[in-house]
Amino acid sequence: MRLTRLTLFYPATYLLSGGLAFAAAPSLALKLFFSNGSYGTVFPRFAGVLTFGLGVLVAQIIRHRAEALYSTVLWLRALFCAAWIALYVASGDPLFLILLGMVGFGFLLTASAFLRERRR
Repeated sequence: MRLTRLTLFYPATYLLSGGLAFAAAPSLALKLFFSNGSYGTVFPRFAGVLTFGLGVLVAQIIRHRAEALYSTVLWLRALFCAAWIALYVASGDPLFLILLGMVGFGFLLTASAFLRERRR
């Protein structure tokens, strides 16, 4: 599962950096993600802290080579993609399309590696 493990560096990177950005500079982070919603600063900071925490968990999965959690990470990302679609439909905020693109690309990358390595 070496290739699957390597694909997890992508979500670890965007979760850690994005989480820090939303926690430290929510207005700037929202602009960078093309958001047109009005969220104030408290909720984006809260989401940033949670996102950073998810990044730490993914980094630990990578570090400890916790292969048993690779499928869990995939299912969670599929759930997140469904949530970003629903939130975009409800709000029309492009932020959710950006998140869908980021998470969806990583999901496809990891899923293809995971399925390829499972077949071996």
